[in-house]
Amino acid sequence: MKHELLLLGRAKASYIEEGISEYIKRLSHYTQFSVNLLKGKKNKANDPKAEGRLLLAQIPSGWQAVALDPLGRQFTSEEFTARINTWERQSVKGVCYLIGGPLGLSDEVRNRADLLFSLSKMTFTHDMARLLLVEQLYRAYTIKNGEKYHK
Repeated sequence: MKHELLLLGRAKASYIEEGISEYIKRLSHYTQFSVNLLKGKKNKANDPKAEGRLLLAQIPSGWQAVALDPLGRQFTSEEFTARINTWERQSVKGVCYLIGGPLGLSDEVRNRADLLFSLSKMTFTHDMARLLLVEQLYRAYTIKNGEKYHK
């Protein structure tokens, strides 16, 4: 199963990019993971619908769409691992993780998502959420393989 992170714009801090790169490298031992950096027109109207359409257009057919949203379901690391195992048993081709820009996600994206997923009740920058998601994916695969990283 493949995983893809759909993003609107680069991370502002180099340490975030470095952390994401490190976890992508680690993930490559377990699964295919890619980052799709979307470039749209400047959103001068502050319209989350325009950003949402850009995200939705990139979800491959047959893939699960997981939208990161503060109102989404929270998982323990073990529960997230179980969700990945379920997707694999169901022969899901891939999972697209959708992280909106500063405007958040449009209702259209939330309604299309197969899963609304929250990393925490706390608020994170969009850049930090990217890093946390990739780290949690890596953690899930180490749990799945019985490796020591998790504990």
